[in-house]
Amino acid sequence: MTPVMIISVLVGYFALLIFISKMTSDDDGNESFFVGKKQSPWYIVAFGMIGASLSGVTFISVPGWVASSQFSYFQMVLGYLVGYSVIATVLMPLYYKLNLTSIYSYLEGRFGFWSYKSGAFYFLLSRTIGASFRLFLVANVLQILVFDSWNIPFAATVALTIALIWVYTHKAGIKTIIWTDTLQTLFMIVAVVLCFYYVADAMDFSISTAIEQISLSEYSKTFFLEDANSASFFPKKFFAGAFIAIVMTGLDQDMMQKNLSCPNIKDAQKNMFWFSIVLVFVNLLFLGLGALLYLFANQVGISATGDDLFATVAMHESMPVVVGLFFLLGLIAAAYSSADSALTALTTSFCVDFLAIEKKEASKQISIRKRSHILFSVILFLVILIFKLINDESVISALFKVAGYTYGPLLGMYAFGLFTKWKINDHLIIPVVLLAPIISYILQLKSPVWWGFHFGFELLIVNGVLCFLGMLLIRKR
Repeated sequence: MTPVMIISVLVGYFALLIFISKMTSDDDGNESFFVGKKQSPWYIVAFGMIGASLSGVTFISVPGWVASSQFSYFQMVLGYLVGYSVIATVLMPLYYKLNLTSIYSYLEGRFGFWSYKSGAFYFLLSRTIGASFRLFLVANVLQILVFDSWNIPFAATVALTIALIWVYTHKAGIKTIIWTDTLQTLFMIVAVVLCFYYVADAMDFSISTAIEQISLSEYSKTFFLEDANSASFFPKKFFAGAFIAIVMTGLDQDMMQKNLSCPNIKDAQKNMFWFSIVLVFVNLLFLGLGALLYLFANQVGISATGDDLFATVAMHESMPVVVGLFFLLGLIAAAYSSADSALTALTTSFCVDFLAIEKKEASKQISIRKRSHILFSVILFLVILIFKLINDESVISALFKVAGYTYGPLLGMYAFGLFTKWKINDHLIIPVVLLAPIISYILQLKSPVWWGFHFGFELLIVNGVLCFLGMLLIRKR
């Protein structure tokens, strides 16, 4: 693919997103921006949430994981179903009952000011790092494929990328994103299906033969029950998946903002049910594609593995141009479907949780929201440039993982709020929510030495339990 061809794809793609934005942004009021006037069709929300939950990292990484961890990730996906059922039956009824715009305002009513601000702060921190990391990966790919050959600096690439997101989100926010995410999800799924078809065709496989070869391959092992110390051990993966779904969807303003845009709780629950079912099959498709990519790579002598595999095969000389085209389109769709909703959610949380926008003069509310939207666009830009300056993959990945630790305190606080009736000494919550992630990090580093035990994603549960125990210590007697 030539740089001109790639630029043409990008221009056409964003032109389509801006067109959708124009069609949906008939009102730039805060109710439209924050909750879409609660008029979003549940089936559109459900489909769009798939794209938002699958980032550019997932698009590249899940197929690449297959060589090292086989289909063990699917154990976690099954756990997601349990987590989503908890969201639909426990958390969403609470959010709708309280008529929340920001889900973290629940913490203020339950515990107090400092708990509320701590929860909202951790969301802002997590989403800022996470969204920046995902956009950094895509901007880096575009820089290498296109802009380096034109001597355009990386900062300009990033600025253009974020400016385009701002253009189609700044007016109607979540109301627009509900529809653009639907389009981006479609592009992503089409990209994976087409790549699967063409890779199978290049190997002279029919679809049924490709599925058979995947099932017979060394990559297809799904359930791991032999070694309890292994990070792939089924109970660890399954329960980690359940809790990851709860915190990264149910306790995440970004994801829940879409659910809160549905007209009522019944529609929101239908959205969550169908979203979870479809997501299982989409993840299975990614894993199947990963196995097929490795089979193809072994056949033609491609040495690339991990995150490099999908891109290398898609751009391979034996593949038709359409494969590379849709790989690029799918990657961009995956990245931007999570980045645009993150930017909107960050703006919403900051305006509601820190600026108390609903208490401001009505005439000033829209301008406050718009300035906040610009502020977070600039923050994302600066964080991405910091990632570029670091230029160390292991350090950047570590920062991304650190952001994941911040969901543990949210899990602990909401569990304490929902399953106990105790009040806490609110001013003491800050040491608790700071120490829980720090102790969790130490446990992850030292547990192989101390006990020969390797923590995987289930460390999130430990983090939440530590926060819960800390809140027990500071409860009012």
